[in-house]
Amino acid sequence: MTQPVLVELWRGDIVESFHRGALAVVDTAGVVLRQGGDIERPVYARSAVKGLQALPLVASGAADRFGLTHEELALACASHGGQPEHVAAAASMLAKAGLDADVLECGVHWPSNEQASRALAASGEAPCALHNNCSGKHSGFACLGALMAGDADRARGLLRGYVEPDHVVMREIGASLESATGVRLADAPRATDGCSIPTFGFPLRALAHAFARFGTGVRFTPERARAAGRLREAVAAAPLMVAGKGRLDTRLMTHFGARVFCKVGAEGVYCAALPELGLGIALKMDDGNNARAAEVAVVALIESLLALDDVDRAFVSPLRDVELRNWNGRLVGRLAAAADFVRSAR
Repeated sequence: MTQPVLVELWRGDIVESFHRGALAVVDTAGVVLRQGGDIERPVYARSAVKGLQALPLVASGAADRFGLTHEELALACASHGGQPEHVAAAASMLAKAGLDADVLECGVHWPSNEQASRALAASGEAPCALHNNCSGKHSGFACLGALMAGDADRARGLLRGYVEPDHVVMREIGASLESATGVRLADAPRATDGCSIPTFGFPLRALAHAFARFGTGVRFTPERARAAGRLREAVAAAPLMVAGKGRLDTRLMTHFGARVFCKVGAEGVYCAALPELGLGIALKMDDGNNARAAEVAVVALIESLLALDDVDRAFVSPLRDVELRNWNGRLVGRLAAAADFVRSAR
């Protein structure tokens, strides 16, 4: 199947680059309301499903047991930039469970936020696992493990190797993904994500359905429905924690609040829930392009589905049709949702 062109990069009078991909918009009953390209081919969901992976943290009672705040729960759903507030929230989550960064198995990298990275280097300090963009998710896993273990000392032992597929913590995370998507993990492709946990291949149709359910709680157990609602509330209250300054997820959820829950994943994956409409969105760019193509495509979809006022339209327009400037600040082109994609989305 030839995938449709979703995003075009214009330079001068011609399209310089075409970005093809696939997308699905699905309701809570699993009905596909809109699609483009192959929505049955499994794609690795990567970080786009962090909200689904955070459900056991709340549904288990761990979030209540350790008194996690909105900021900390939002961080559990995050691919953050390693800004000071992100690092502090991850450290706080661990401390509330009697743990520290030594238990984290996500790996170490410099903050992805350039300002935070420069400040850390200027201070003479080295990055640690707390600066990893997945440290909030992993701190949530650690809190879940601490609840299972019963105390911090036993938790340290229990958490060793928690990133492995057969570990008790990762089995809980896998069960959450399986329940939300309706896909048996035993039948799904499995690989290793950048932060070392398993990542599974799901059809876009199943991912979109999962986010329709996440956005409403429909066809979730009561515990998972309450957990989804609490995570959505946390993210709407603290959108900076989900990504960071200037990042699209933070910008969209700062503007739209509880109307939109969205999460980017690596390699051009994006998922979103539109709770008021009972819809879920999932898309994948064939070329794995995140910052250029996937962001423009998801904004175009959200724009086409939500009822927008003039303020909303003024906000989304430059995100769906992005000016490109060179190092001298001269306008050289634009990155825009393809005309056929925009027409089909309306």
